[in-house]
Amino acid sequence: MNDRLVSRRQFLGSAAAVAGTAFAGCMGGTSSSSDTITLGILEDRSGNFALVGDPKYKASLLAIEEINENGGINGQQIEVFDPDPQSDNQRYQELTRRAINQENVDALWAGYSSATREAIRPIIDREDQLYFYTTQYEGGVCDQNVFAVGPTARQQLGSVLPYLVEEYGPRIYTIAADYNFGQLSADWVRVLANENGAEVIGEEFIPLSNSQFGSTINRIQEADPDFVMSMLVGANHTSFYEQKASAGLDVPIGTSTAMAQGYEHLRLDPPAMENIYAGVNYMEEIPTERNTEDGGFVDRYFEKFPDAPYLNEEAENNYFSIYMYKQAVEQAGTTDQAEVKAALESGITYEAPEAPAGESIALDGATHHVDHHMWVMRADGEHNVEAVDDRVIPEAFLSETVGCDLASEDEETQYTPQDFYEVAG
Repeated sequence: MNDRLVSRRQFLGSAAAVAGTAFAGCMGGTSSSSDTITLGILEDRSGNFALVGDPKYKASLLAIEEINENGGINGQQIEVFDPDPQSDNQRYQELTRRAINQENVDALWAGYSSATREAIRPIIDREDQLYFYTTQYEGGVCDQNVFAVGPTARQQLGSVLPYLVEEYGPRIYTIAADYNFGQLSADWVRVLANENGAEVIGEEFIPLSNSQFGSTINRIQEADPDFVMSMLVGANHTSFYEQKASAGLDVPIGTSTAMAQGYEHLRLDPPAMENIYAGVNYMEEIPTERNTEDGGFVDRYFEKFPDAPYLNEEAENNYFSIYMYKQAVEQAGTTDQAEVKAALESGITYEAPEAPAGESIALDGATHHVDHHMWVMRADGEHNVEAVDDRVIPEAFLSETVGCDLASEDEETQYTPQDFYEVAG
């Protein structure tokens, strides 16, 4: 097995404890003055989403520390308001109100789940607060105040599904979490299957409380698909991968949720994740110079947080979006949020760790989304991960299908594939 994976496994048993450690306040005070900029960093360091939220928080601190050490933003140092929301949406709402109305944050990063985003988005919109949502998500948010910089389902599934159709065949079986994200992602599987000459021959939605997959595995075996698309989420659903390995189910599986966020290839014993193909914009293992070279993103992250178990997809999204904010403030010459939004909408690029040497990723000002460099990452029988495909995938749903143009018209809507595609829903 990969020596790096072995050396890192020793930290996994204490991951929950690491996630709960108190980093709050380590960057300084919580109120802004004329020579400081205050950023709200509300990411889960305890509770149900700590496993995936804590890396987001840590990567934010890394970006802020680097920026402060290099002179800040327009000569201003960054301070943070960063209490732990504890994976609680009511607490998120309370902290969002406090961040805006008492702490006067200049920009806000907050939340892992779409449910959290939608719980605080009415507050964000009522106050016209500049807000960065950094999780990979189902897509479709066209909101003047929200910069949804994680990859959408169409980008993630649009990288891995066509690859698997070409490699293995057109017959697809979908399993997805039974809530908004999973249902909309399954809609995107149908849309993408139709666009790529494939068909969905079976589809199941699994309650988040379910941890037993024997009947699902039996139905997959009976259907005999060319590959499975999995949009399972959460601790209970992780058991699917162990159970499919025990049952001898060796069909290829494409996913937009496994490995890149919860690093199942490190947490689970081989061969649970064998032949899993993840469509992602970032994993710790992606082979770019900015990511894995000496002194690259991975080295800097683990130098600051040596006991961190993994550097996940959302962590990189937090990291680069803070740098994009820096560029926008410096372009605008002010932290005035309306002017910073206008600067972001003018088009910001950044040489992010996900992009190969000589390439950048671009923020699309019209949609407030990012044209990501997407990767298809495959785990082998020993859970070593390799890149098997990569390419830039623009966020096309909002720009081409919906016609979202926030640079010209204010809007606060979330669109779904069912609004535009007959095959969805």
